[in-house]
Amino acid sequence: MDDQTRLELEAAAFRTLRAHLMEKRADVQNIDMMNLAGFCRNCLSRWVQEAANARGIEMSKEDAREMFYGMPYDDWKAQNQTEASADQQAAFTKSFAENVGPKD
Repeated sequence: MDDQTRLELEAAAFRTLRAHLMEKRADVQNIDMMNLAGFCRNCLSRWVQEAANARGIEMSKEDAREMFYGMPYDDWKAQNQTEASADQQAAFTKSFAENVGPKD
C-alpha cells in the first residue's frame, strides 16, 4: 500500500471514530472513556492540536476542541456530560497520571 492511500485510510478511520463518539455515543462520558481506555474525546482533540502545532500551524486547546466537538467545548459538555462521582474522579486521577501526565 502506498503512503497516500494509508494516510487517507487512517484519516477516514479517525473521522469515523469521531462521528461515532460525537453522534452515536455522545452518552458515553469522557471520564468513563479515560478510566477504561486511557483516552477520551479531549485527548483526541489534543492530539489534533499537537499535530497542527508540530506542522507549524498555530492551534490553541480551545480551537482544537471546537474543531473536534463541532461547537465550543463548554456547550457540548453542558449538553452531554454528567457530574462525575467521587469514584469516577478518583479513577480519573490515576488514569490521567498514567496516560497523560501531571495536570497543568
